[in-house]
Amino acid sequence: MQVAILMIHVVIAIALVVLILLQQGKGADAGASFGGGASQTVFGSRGSGSFLSRTTGVLVAGFFVTSLALAFFATQAGQAPEAGIPDARLIEQQRSVPTLDEDASSVDNTAPVLEESSE
Repeated sequence: MQVAILMIHVVIAIALVVLILLQQGKGADAGASFGGGASQTVFGSRGSGSFLSRTTGVLVAGFFVTSLALAFFATQAGQAPEAGIPDARLIEQQRSVPTLDEDASSVDNTAPVLEESSE
C-alpha cells in the first residue's frame, strides 16, 4: 500500500512540475493584448489559464493527501516491533558481551571473532 501511494506521489509531483512550467506568467497577458499572438492557443481565446489552474489545483490537493498518507505510514513503521529472525552473527555477538552481573574473569576471551565474508 505504501509503495503504491509513493508511486502516485511521484507521478503527481512530476505532473505538477510540468503543469507549472506550462503556465504563463501574469505579464504574458499584457503582451497578448498588443498582438503577441498568444490569444490563438489550443485552449481557446481565454487561454489555458483556467484549465491549467484548475488541473494544478487538483494535483496540489492530491499531492497534499499523498504526503499526509506517507507521513502516517512513516510514523506507524517506527512504532511497529521488529519482526523476523535475527542474524546468527548478531546472536553470537550478544552472547559474548559481558553483562554487569558477570565477573571479568568468567568472560570467555577465546571466543572466535566473527568477520564479514567477502562472498
